[in-house]
Amino acid sequence: MSLHFTAEEFAARRARACAAMAEAGLDGLLCFRQETMYWLTGYDTFGYVFFQCLYLGADGRTMLLTRSADLRQAWLTSDVEDVRIWEDREGGDPAVDLREILRGFGCSGRTLGVEYEAYGLTARNGKRLDAALDGFCGTVDASLLVSRLRVIKSAAEIDYVRKAGRLGDDAFHAGMAELQSGAFEGDILAAMQGAVFRGGGDYSGNEFVIGAGDHALLCRYQTGRRHLAENDQITLEWAGVYRRYHAALMRTARVGEPPARQRKMAEVAHDTIRAVEAALKPGNTFGDGFQAHADALDRAGYSEHRLNACGYSLGTTFAPNWMDWPMLYRDNPVEIRPGMVIFVHIIMMDSVRGLAMCPGRTSLITETGAESLSSLPLEFPVAL
Repeated sequence: MSLHFTAEEFAARRARACAAMAEAGLDGLLCFRQETMYWLTGYDTFGYVFFQCLYLGADGRTMLLTRSADLRQAWLTSDVEDVRIWEDREGGDPAVDLREILRGFGCSGRTLGVEYEAYGLTARNGKRLDAALDGFCGTVDASLLVSRLRVIKSAAEIDYVRKAGRLGDDAFHAGMAELQSGAFEGDILAAMQGAVFRGGGDYSGNEFVIGAGDHALLCRYQTGRRHLAENDQITLEWAGVYRRYHAALMRTARVGEPPARQRKMAEVAHDTIRAVEAALKPGNTFGDGFQAHADALDRAGYSEHRLNACGYSLGTTFAPNWMDWPMLYRDNPVEIRPGMVIFVHIIMMDSVRGLAMCPGRTSLITETGAESLSSLPLEFPVAL
């Protein structure tokens, strides 16, 4: 069995989840988020692209309903002892199979929480689930019940996050070693991802973002590779990942002498990221963090070049992205607490001049504030 946490830690997590269910008046939780399954039991798979459900009863009982392809995955990566299989067959309905299992658990007439906000529970599967449970039990949207628990990291989780931070730095150094006129984006990506793998890390929840020239103004991955021009800009967003825990980083770099406007953007962006991190202290809110971002950039005259969010929580996340709950956006009331891990990105995109400046780094929230998990300096990387 390949478990990355102790039995005592998993038991404590399930106890916290059961206490949260009791407070919400729930008799059980139907978990469809892979992050929840991993956090509660260690179960590690990409099989959530199909219908699968982890049941957590108010008494702490767990049951996993999945496909035959994931049976041994559950045996080897989780502490779930009760694994049920729904059969791939024409006309089969795993939601009905789940209902009958729940009937055996005495859930008829009870109130169950459901993680509706889950990539595995597609709209089609959600409709099938609702139809199967209609008249059988009550359901409540409990999509954030476990997410609110996961956002505070344990000591063991923080160890993994720190390792992820070191891997992220390794990836940066490997990528910058390739940065020169004529460099191929594929070589830069290969070097960065290779550094994470060589350090014992994992694939990230979403693709590393890379874009040169006008694509440096994009903050999403897109297919297609190019060679850097003699004087060019490139934006990179990547993460060190260890045991599925992420520490993301972001930089805009330059080949050749940058224009004065871009150097000024870098200065403002670095001041802004420090201002946001200064606001990330216990007792403040995620909205306070965003406001520091908006105030700094607006005062500097870059209001039209910024985004409406400037970061988010990070943790153990699965494809298709590494973003976790909650996010740094205007008026978000979620309180910042010690043990949170927060990625701050200052994304400035001047479409008129075709210039980008996008520094970002991940911090652990301590009793006194934000502690960067990266040893990289806040500077504008330039290869002359």
